[in-house]
Amino acid sequence: MQKAQSAVSSAADDVIVLRLRALWRRYARYCMQTDSCPSAVLKQDILHQIDKQEPLKKITLSFPDCGPSDAVLPCLQPLLMAIRDERYTHPQEFHIWSLSLKQKDIVELCLLLEKRGRTVYPFKSLELLDCKLTEWSLERLGKAASVSYLTTLCLDFTRVGQEGLKGLLSGGLGASQISSLSLCYCGLGSWSGTLLASLLTNSSVRELYINGNELQCGGAIELLKPVAENSQNLAEIQKRTTSITDGTELISQRSNMTSSRQKKAKIKGRKTKKKKEETKSGYGAAGGPWLKKLHVFDNAIDDSEKDGPIKFTQFLEILCIIVKFSSYLTELDLGENHIGEDGGKVLLEALRDRQAAKLSPIKIQVSTRMSTETFSAILKSAKELKSGKKRRRMKVQYEIL
Repeated sequence: MQKAQSAVSSAADDVIVLRLRALWRRYARYCMQTDSCPSAVLKQDILHQIDKQEPLKKITLSFPDCGPSDAVLPCLQPLLMAIRDERYTHPQEFHIWSLSLKQKDIVELCLLLEKRGRTVYPFKSLELLDCKLTEWSLERLGKAASVSYLTTLCLDFTRVGQEGLKGLLSGGLGASQISSLSLCYCGLGSWSGTLLASLLTNSSVRELYINGNELQCGGAIELLKPVAENSQNLAEIQKRTTSITDGTELISQRSNMTSSRQKKAKIKGRKTKKKKEETKSGYGAAGGPWLKKLHVFDNAIDDSEKDGPIKFTQFLEILCIIVKFSSYLTELDLGENHIGEDGGKVLLEALRDRQAAKLSPIKIQVSTRMSTETFSAILKSAKELKSGKKRRRMKVQYEIL
């Protein structure tokens, strides 16, 4: 019996290795046919999975050794053709770094992502890092996202612009399953606040990373205003529900005429009710815009712009409403936005109100441009957010398949 199981396991491992080798060889062949540079990073990843005898779950297409002056330039087409020809459906993450994507590349990529055709490729995460995309490409990408399995979309270091962001949103991003959206260092200005607020209101996006942009106070106000209003409304509903529940339990405790069978039924009913309440309080249940993670590191949010003090005060008021009332918020990155000593004290008060309401503590990062006492008190009232989004660099080793 053990020998039979071992033979089956060995055969499965052989199939995994054969498919990985076939994927690479076909990719390398298409690279030769199209005069494009093969990715040494992808080659190393495939070799690593062959050693582990495990399918390739994450595809990273990067060309650290290819430059604009090289005779053979990198291209996305060979990999897309190889994946389709081999019907390789194991990967769930697709990372493409520093490529100038043509219209044909985007069309083929979107067709691969969409739930159409005989073979479905269940990619859940797409990262286009430092890629050149046109407004048309962004709109086409939004359409593909609405009929894909994607839950995470990252366009960091890709110039989006106002028309590009409009295209991405109008393409159908709001109708997608995407819950995590990253637009760090994309050249977003204060104009993007209204567009992003509309996205949060009409989509399932609950994690927003927009580090390194220029939202300033005006853009941040427009972005967070509907989130703050919804957080306050949800808190009021929860408070009324809790008050009614407490009153019902008090009446029940005063009653001593309940039979043993009724008590058992009552306990069972409470468990069922509690289970329903837990289900309703889940991340997908609450209506309206709300955020689990908000990263606005380095967005020029301070009082230095025109009408700065007024807008800055308004921004702090809106932000503090979210901090005080949102039971969903887990991360807040305000680093390199110089809120100062007064802003730090206002934020500290909101964090203490959150503690008093017995809401879960949030991980937070703020600028150090305030007194040591205020800065330390903020970190004591929350948890320090240490990990920031950084560009990953990989060392490449050449081996022959």
